[in-house]
Amino acid sequence: MTRAFGAGGHLPRAAHLVGWGAYAPSQVLTNADLARMVDTNDEWIVKRTGIRERRVAGPHETTASMGAVAGLRAIAVAGMDPDEIDLILLATLTPDYWMPATAALVKEAIGNTRAFAMDVMAACSGFAYAYATAQAYIASGMARNVLVIGAEALTRFLDFTDRGTCILFGDGAGAVVLSASDEPGGALGFELTTEPSGAYMIWVPAGGAAAPPSASTVAGREHYIRMEGKETYRFATKTLAATALASIRKAGLAPSDIDLFVPHQANIRIIEAVAKGLGLPMDKMFVNLDRYGNTSAASVPMALAEAVNAGRVKVGDHVCIVAFGAGLTSGAVTLQWTADPANGLRAESIRPEDVHIRMPEDWNSVDQLPPALAAILAAPGPVEVDLSDVVPDEPAATNGAAALNPAADGNGAADRNAAADRHGAGPADPNGSGPGVHEHSPGESRAARGAAAPGGAGNNGSGTPATAGPATDGTVAPMREHEEVNS
Repeated sequence: MTRAFGAGGHLPRAAHLVGWGAYAPSQVLTNADLARMVDTNDEWIVKRTGIRERRVAGPHETTASMGAVAGLRAIAVAGMDPDEIDLILLATLTPDYWMPATAALVKEAIGNTRAFAMDVMAACSGFAYAYATAQAYIASGMARNVLVIGAEALTRFLDFTDRGTCILFGDGAGAVVLSASDEPGGALGFELTTEPSGAYMIWVPAGGAAAPPSASTVAGREHYIRMEGKETYRFATKTLAATALASIRKAGLAPSDIDLFVPHQANIRIIEAVAKGLGLPMDKMFVNLDRYGNTSAASVPMALAEAVNAGRVKVGDHVCIVAFGAGLTSGAVTLQWTADPANGLRAESIRPEDVHIRMPEDWNSVDQLPPALAAILAAPGPVEVDLSDVVPDEPAATNGAAALNPAADGNGAADRNAAADRHGAGPADPNGSGPGVHEHSPGESRAARGAAAPGGAGNNGSGTPATAGPATDGTVAPMREHEEVNS
């Protein structure tokens, strides 16, 4: 049934962003940790990506549990009760299950009894797609308050023998609440694109209807993320700036009118290339990938929440969020900020240990933490790997790496409790502190430890971006392909 909101039942003029929140697991996986698993080191990763560390979901954390914490924080910041939410949209490419929708599990966990809930799958662009969907529901009068979440448990879909992918991704969740309003502001311009010619540049080969799970797909390691790094990099550098510019123009603005860009946190060189393509300084780009890596659909909402809480956004500012992902997809939203940034302090009232996902009573799942990763997290220690014979961006397997990687011979069982304690004293999740969120069966209570992270962000990455001349007239400057690329 269609609902109409506003004075006299007329449709609202705008959808304002009134709440924001984020959650990052307490476990930290550093570049040094990865150097013990594959042929790489900190310098190699930082130079090519800007990433120094990423977060890993604990054994009792999932996409739903992380998304529920981020969602409740966004609702708290909005000053709402969970039951005031009419629609829950959860963007993810790592759902808890293929069915039911992960959004349904989140609805129960946050204590909502009246919303309808569904997942949105557009990979790293998923949050932008879900934001646009929420806008449409509000504009049509079908919903007044919409919770939009981006959440991912990507480390469970990574091949920790593949240097090209395992160094890039991390886990986490971010969320916003959009609310109908008759006041000016809110989203001003959207741009969403899909280019299917690159559909198999970033993909998971097995597990769907085209290649159902089987002994052969497992043996072939076909359930992990695969990516053509160079081609993905080229697509991103060409598309992100163009998508952002289209959104900005639809808002009736120019790039110079934007106070802060919140780009998808995939690679520092891509972000630098976008800044050059738009003719803007890097200080207008919010960057936190050095601490979280690429969290796919969670990337933009996590960065947005951190940016607001760090004082980078004020009422009246124009903000542009932009992302690209598998599909190939891209999405951008240009909005005028209307909420009081000080409301972000309300998120501290949400403690992860108080949020629970109900587990099925007749099913005992396997331990979700990949054995190879659990072994590394459980046994700290530096390892130096000789990279002198490795061609950049074309990782080569070596006997040394195989010996370091417990997954190489099918072994690698580890004490999961030790793995959970490995980095318990690491920096805080972006919106508050406390133990990691956990799932539970009836009568069960478990929590992962956590602590508090700085709210600000910085560009700790280095390296040379794809070159592009500055644009002074609002157009995207042409970009040359970089000699070395890694998505």
